[in-house]
Amino acid sequence: MDKYLGKRLEGRYEIQELIGMGGMANVYKAFDVIDQRTVAVKILRDEFLDNSDFLRRFKNESKAISVLSHPNIVRVYDVTFTNRVHSIVMEYIDGITLKDYIERKGVLSWKEAVHFTLQILKALQHAHDKGIVHRDIKPHNIMLLENGAIKVTDFGIARFARSEVKTITDRAIGSVHYISPEQAMGGNTDEKADIYSVGVMLFEMLTGQLPFEADSPVSVAIKQIQTQAVRPRSLNPGIPEGLEDITVRAMQKDVAQRYQSAGEMIQDIERFKQNPGIHFDYKYTAGSGGAKGKKRRKPGGNNSQEEEGRQRRRAPYIPILTGVTFAFVLAAALFIALMVYMNNPFAQVAEEALPDLVGEKYETAVTKYDWIEIVEGQDARENSDKYSVGEIMEQKPKAGTKVKVGSTVTVKISLGQAVITLPDFAGQDATQTVARISDLGLIAEERRDYSPSIPAGSVIYTNPSKDATLSAGDTVEVWVSMGPEETLVNVPNVEGYKLDDARTRLDLSKLRVGNVTYAQDSDYPADTIISQDPAAGTLQLEGTSINLVVSKGSSDFKRLTIPVQLPSSIDRTVTLQATQDGELVQQDKLKPSETPVWNPYFEGEEDIVTIKIYLDGKLYQEYSLDFETKGRILEQDNSDAFE
Repeated sequence: MDKYLGKRLEGRYEIQELIGMGGMANVYKAFDVIDQRTVAVKILRDEFLDNSDFLRRFKNESKAISVLSHPNIVRVYDVTFTNRVHSIVMEYIDGITLKDYIERKGVLSWKEAVHFTLQILKALQHAHDKGIVHRDIKPHNIMLLENGAIKVTDFGIARFARSEVKTITDRAIGSVHYISPEQAMGGNTDEKADIYSVGVMLFEMLTGQLPFEADSPVSVAIKQIQTQAVRPRSLNPGIPEGLEDITVRAMQKDVAQRYQSAGEMIQDIERFKQNPGIHFDYKYTAGSGGAKGKKRRKPGGNNSQEEEGRQRRRAPYIPILTGVTFAFVLAAALFIALMVYMNNPFAQVAEEALPDLVGEKYETAVTKYDWIEIVEGQDARENSDKYSVGEIMEQKPKAGTKVKVGSTVTVKISLGQAVITLPDFAGQDATQTVARISDLGLIAEERRDYSPSIPAGSVIYTNPSKDATLSAGDTVEVWVSMGPEETLVNVPNVEGYKLDDARTRLDLSKLRVGNVTYAQDSDYPADTIISQDPAAGTLQLEGTSINLVVSKGSSDFKRLTIPVQLPSSIDRTVTLQATQDGELVQQDKLKPSETPVWNPYFEGEEDIVTIKIYLDGKLYQEYSLDFETKGRILEQDNSDAFE
């Protein structure tokens, strides 16, 4: 039996069940008895407690994820490193991996693929802005919630893009089917390696296939380096050309011809969403993985030509071996030099004048002045109106004192003001707000919610609210906007329903009726839905219009539709009414900027009738309609008054 099940970790996390097993750690579902919430606890396996590489990766994950705060990145609540257990306490995600979802559906609709990709890119943009490269982006590390939201997880091999410290294992790491060519070659990686991995995932979502498959991981890596993937539309012709262009650009072998940032790829996807018929005329130079021609060797070539061909085929292995060998030699040389330097028995310990630490942040000073050991003394923290939280108030010995390198300096650290009046943070940047609250000596606890008016990443409100009187150490909830809510809903089946009943079912699913057309010579009863688009069972954003085809039935009445052109400048929901000889026959609510043409239908025999169209209760247009000739005459047009 697992030794952690049923136990309470750190006196607060009750371990309930094992929910995941990874290469170096297990993940448990637990209950936080202090904050009264369900959490996920990742615990490093016992067999790796003495493995420096796994310890480094595990600590690196906690370091990377702790500086990130984004609705599409799993949150970290607590980190513990002791002799007996290393753990990261994170947000509990009740969902499935994107890989599971792809395997269930096979090929995703392009709308779903775009919806998921945008969230992943926004998460990566936030991480890249913080200087963090994930380096293991794959659908296995993407959690999909029931409402269609995405959470990026597993920053175990992430690194800070500006870090100069690398190890041999850093040079060619990640999941081979999704790694960039530069990772496969053991080269340096930056945020553009994550962009390549996103391109591979987008390829997989749109086609249901991975771009490169082989019998071994090494063979897949070789293909990542030298083989150009097939065009996605050759596997799925239903992919829009513009989306194929975006996918191909993200997967360019040459980093210079790839998207240079997550934000750049987001911009193209947003342009595509606004116009799915768009085409991006990207040009790729030869050698970027986009060249299609190869020279053919004529029969009868000599042995030297054949040998040259074999040399060229073996060439892709050389950069990999060269990179790994160089990294090993460099690491060994640096290690030997460091040992000689640190253990030189003839070196004399230098003396330096102590810097003035007062007013410096404690964490900053520890990093900045690494030639001395800065420690807290007993009772070393107290309130101060002069110094912000975390700033050094006193130091012993004092500034200017000559001490040997490696000496200890004892400091006193401010807890901030004893009584704090909370400022108004509404509408301000959340990251800056959290930092400011911490400077005041308060504990900032982020909460997230959707807001139609506050931009994503800005503060909606705080709890307590502005002007509240608090003490140092009190907790302030910071409610951060995730922007307007975009929720995916399941399209219900309305085929076989009467039009009014179909409208009701769609309204209940937060969808709406789009264009309504009538089928000729249908065996369905009159006013019965024959077909719908998008189809039942697909995921669509709330508010999506569902186009319906309705049976005309076998009635002797004739049906005519009048296409009414609406003012596209109106960006609000209006009420449209159609009357026939004074009797209301159809009423709809729609937004003209999104649905510029309304198609009301009318029934009659041979008489000429008067049709009036009202917009928000005011006469918009008037027609004479002849059912015998199927002709109409516009008698009155007031549309200009509505522009």
